[in-house]
Order: sequence, then C-alpha cells, then structure tokens
Amino acid sequence: MYARVTQLEIDTLRVCVADAVAQFEREVIPELHAQPGYRGVVVLTTTEGKAALVSFWDGEEQARTGSPFYESQLEEFVTLFRAPPGRDAYEVALVDGAALAQVAST
Repeated sequence: MYARVTQLEIDTLRVCVADAVAQFEREVIPELHAQPGYRGVVVLTTTEGKAALVSFWDGEEQARTGSPFYESQLEEFVTLFRAPPGRDAYEVALVDGAALAQVAST
C-alpha cells in the first residue's frame, strides 16, 4: 500500500477550517471512492489552517500520478489555499493502531 501526502494551508480569512473540511468531505470524498486503487484518507488540520491529507492507495503509480481528477480538485479549491499545495508519495512501511490498521486491511 502507498500513501499520497498533500500539505496545504487553508486561507482562514476566506473560510474557516471546519467549512473547508466539510466541503472536502462533501465534494471530494465521494469522487475519491470512484478512483482506481483508492483505500481511504486521513485529514489533519490545525486551527491556524495548516492541513495534511494522507490518502492511501493500492499501488505506487496510483499514489504518485497527477490524475485529471487530482488536478481538477486543486482548481476547485484554489481559492481556499494560501499557497499551492505540496505533495509526495510514500510506501506505507508500518501501520499501528486499530483504526489505521482497518484502513490498511480494506
């Protein structure tokens, strides 16, 4: 299993963190489920607007590829960011914890 890590900053002058996460959940999560190899996502935030999205994928290519879906989502959310997001892909080497282990086993 592989993980794509996207780091970004939400422009909290335009939108609160909770609203940005709600929009992501409402608009992006259903589309992620339709992407080949998608296994799940964890969204981490701070009150200052920093965020990290860790999405899990079956294969390295699926985690690394800049798919049209990914690019379209960046365009959709561009007004919510302070700067363009950064991202990278990693091989998942260890998972600890019941909830995270469940993501890894599905």
